[in-house]
Amino acid sequence: PSAMPVPAYNGGSIANLMRSLVSGLGGENVTCVPLTLLAAGEIASFRNVCLLVMDGLGHGYLRAHPEANWLNGHLRGRITSVFPSTTETAITTFLTGEPPSRHGLTGWHMYFRELGSVLAVLPGRSRYGGVGLSEAGVAPSALFDQAAVFDRVGVESVVLSPAHIAHSDFNQAHLGRAKLRPFRGLEAMLDIVVELARDSRERRFIYGYWPELDGLGHTDGMNSEASVHHLKQIDRALATCATALAGTDTLLVVTADHGQIDILDSDRISLDDHPELSDMLVLPLCGESRTAYSYVRPGRAAAFERYVTENLSHAVDLHVSRDLVDSGWFGPGDPHPRLIERIGDYTLVMRDHFVIKDWLPHEKKYKLTGVHGGMTPDEMYVPVVLKAC
Repeated sequence: PSAMPVPAYNGGSIANLMRSLVSGLGGENVTCVPLTLLAAGEIASFRNVCLLVMDGLGHGYLRAHPEANWLNGHLRGRITSVFPSTTETAITTFLTGEPPSRHGLTGWHMYFRELGSVLAVLPGRSRYGGVGLSEAGVAPSALFDQAAVFDRVGVESVVLSPAHIAHSDFNQAHLGRAKLRPFRGLEAMLDIVVELARDSRERRFIYGYWPELDGLGHTDGMNSEASVHHLKQIDRALATCATALAGTDTLLVVTADHGQIDILDSDRISLDDHPELSDMLVLPLCGESRTAYSYVRPGRAAAFERYVTENLSHAVDLHVSRDLVDSGWFGPGDPHPRLIERIGDYTLVMRDHFVIKDWLPHEKKYKLTGVHGGMTPDEMYVPVVLKAC
């Protein structure tokens, strides 16, 4: 539907932001063209460039809260996320500089044919549980095979990561030559930014990731008191950081991987209520509750299409997955060699605020209040906030 913003890889997405940053930091070209809102030449004049990713901070959400006056006051514009609009896929674009078409990571749950397993990508564990990749003897670099963006830029890089995920297989596989600085707490992260900017003698790229707003959105909802309070905390902390950075010749860039929407119980579709559909699948649903990849049993494709059309068309836009690759939803460039097998036969793109979920026999059932991964403007548009310090 035309109301859904498809990722603007032609100059208006987070993949294009990364191209501008890589080029502005003297690095090799990546797949996408530069961001229209921020030219590489503007970046090239700064000694320090600091990219801060605030997980879950949608552009619409920020504009709906003018009391976050520092962020709103330095807002240059909005850009799109990638497809799907979810952390695993978008953060990998930040960490590689490449669109999903090239890096090949397509959602929270992914079928890795080379392992014969559906994994939760960020923890690096099989969906049914168990140990992480490296503990199981699997080299993460075999799955996450794109060069880190920190190896593409021409300057020293430092990655600031929350301590509880800093040493994960996913993070380590995307660290490249960058130095890792784990931290505990938002102020601690921003204190490290100031410290690094003040003591830099050579040009430096600083990347920081903050997950808390997204976490609160999932549990409490983006419109909850807790989430709005935390947005204000972020705003105040960034204002303090920018003041402390004054005179350090630093470009502060604040953006997000995606936004979120809040959902109601009436928006939830469970495959428990559609056993006939579930029986047509050879694997559990992969991807996200807002964008689900369906692996259909041989000979059942027509029945699958018919069932979805007749029973779920109010909630689902059904796509042949390969068509989305051909239409450029995952981005430009030659697709990752495993992209097609990682997106199933069909993609269920959920309409409005609907989600779809299935459950493994032993899985503890949970309900997220805030969700993302879909194509609504609130999920797809993220802010670009810029401050020259």
